Amino acid sequence: MTEFKALLVSEGTDGSFQREVVQRNVEQLPQGELLIRVRYSSLNYKDALSASGNRGVTKAYPHTPGIDAAGVVEASGVAEFAVGDEVIVTGYDLGMNTAGGFGQYIRVPAAWAIKRPQGLPLREAMILGTAGLTAALCVDKLEQAGVTPEAGTVLVTGATGGVGSIAVVLLKQLGYRVAAATGKAEQAEFLRGLGADEIVSREELQQGSERPMLKERWAAAVDTVGGDILFNVVKSLRHSGSVACCGLTAGVGFQASVLPFILRGVNLLGVDSVELPLVVKASMWDKLSLQWKLDLSALCREVGLEDLPEAIERILAGGMVGRILVRLD
Repeated sequence: MTEFKALLVSEGTDGSFQREVVQRNVEQLPQGELLIRVRYSSLNYKDALSASGNRGVTKAYPHTPGIDAAGVVEASGVAEFAVGDEVIVTGYDLGMNTAGGFGQYIRVPAAWAIKRPQGLPLREAMILGTAGLTAALCVDKLEQAGVTPEAGTVLVTGATGGVGSIAVVLLKQLGYRVAAATGKAEQAEFLRGLGADEIVSREELQQGSERPMLKERWAAAVDTVGGDILFNVVKSLRHSGSVACCGLTAGVGFQASVLPFILRGVNLLGVDSVELPLVVKASMWDKLSLQWKLDLSALCREVGLEDLPEAIERILAGGMVGRILVRLD
């Protein structure tokens, strides 16, 4: 019986939630065709919600969060994967209601896993994680809508977060002029170091929410926050501009009108990286291993399993910057 370490979130009798690293065994894992020894994971906002008892993310406790995992197949019940294959698992139900990547082992359906692209080591794959996959999907969707570097400045909201910071790096590498929006004014130099040409304050983006239209400003945008900021971005897109929407930290609702859409022909593009068909995920991971390969060393901090409770508190308090890579020794 193989034992392993995992972060376990448990609900106390008083309704509070505790996080501790415990010993588990693989027999406690759910059924699935693949048993994977996890080498790396990453910390996302959804993981922090799961780790704090958010029933909208995780219904039953005790539970091990971690929506990202990269590791090595140790047992396989399907011909498509062999023992020793290096694989990436992101999204679907991993870390939500299925024991996730904050444990040294996971057991999942084969339909959730892709083989690691040759040009993307497991560690680099998890520096990207769901955040990097989502950022790439956003940029890809903008380009499919016709956005080019010649069109003008692309705004990234929530730019110090995981998705936002990777979007800044990717857009800059592709030749775009990038404006990074943040509520953390002290991180301006960090964002400029990632490639941001302009820093925009959160307060500036919140202005004019009562107005039906705002001055044309952005050729396109990657929005990671939602709420009224998202629709202020929509109202300030240039004619035929597009915004890719993938987050909700500022709220799930906003005050909207049809005017930007019928007067400027703008596009609001939704981006999902969780239930996306596996073939689409695999294609984007291939792209991130080749023509969109990024150096993300400047925005990554590596932690061990024992450091996760403190990192989770930081992200819940809005203090996370860049990416947190989780090493599972």
